[in-house]
Amino acid sequence: MPNVLVLQHSDFSACGLGFLAPLNLPAPVECGNSLRIAVPDDFVFSDGLKAECSRREIDAAVLPDMAFADLGLIVSDMDSTLITIECVDEIAAGVGLKAQVAEITEQAMRGELDFEQSLRRRVALLEGLDEAVLQQVYDDVLQLSAGAEFLLEECKRHGVKFMLVSGGFTFFTERLQRRLGFEYQRANVLEISDGKLTGRLIGGVIDAQAKADLLVETRDMLGLQPQQVLAVGDGANDIPMLLEAGIGVAYRAKPKAQAHAEASVSFGGLGRVRGWFR
Repeated sequence: MPNVLVLQHSDFSACGLGFLAPLNLPAPVECGNSLRIAVPDDFVFSDGLKAECSRREIDAAVLPDMAFADLGLIVSDMDSTLITIECVDEIAAGVGLKAQVAEITEQAMRGELDFEQSLRRRVALLEGLDEAVLQQVYDDVLQLSAGAEFLLEECKRHGVKFMLVSGGFTFFTERLQRRLGFEYQRANVLEISDGKLTGRLIGGVIDAQAKADLLVETRDMLGLQPQQVLAVGDGANDIPMLLEAGIGVAYRAKPKAQAHAEASVSFGGLGRVRGWFR
């Protein structure tokens, strides 16, 4: 399959494309807010070219020249990917521990702490919190990332299945599934007793390896080839599934995750996941 250099920006007339002239590439093909430029197999997306794109706030990547409908499955992280918040941090605000929990979250996302250990530490701090706080976070704090609804609409229109896998909690993934109508979700289960969080989880933890394993399990169940699966996430615990997918997309991601992805969305919304394809 031939490769293309895909550029995404909301207004190419404003950002300028003169920096591409020395590359002597074919004329770009406009596709919505993306430009697609055929490149040879040995084309190198150099650090200098990446820097020029970044300076102009252009999301750019070299990818196989695929139609969106050629995909069969998108696997997405939840916190700071499909939604704008880290749910455990916002729950912790209910006990005045948001800053303390957020620091543990950040260390885990940077890959400085083992994810399961960090999750159990954060959840333990929530002991005694009224379960009503979970609904309050969902109703009043949780917001979808820009472009999330558009991406899911495009998945339905083109027959691409969508799975939400999260190191967060089923309280949120289940409600998002009902609200948005996607096919699959998996996350961690908070233990609740007498209307209060116990500070413990029920069952195994959905960690980095579990995310990758769920991707493979669902891919095989659907009879898909690896190149038909796209994964999108933002943190270190998403890296195994980004690597397992045919195409890994880092979304507003930490540098460690970007380094393991075929494409990164740093300036636009989740709609740019759709924009990588015809």
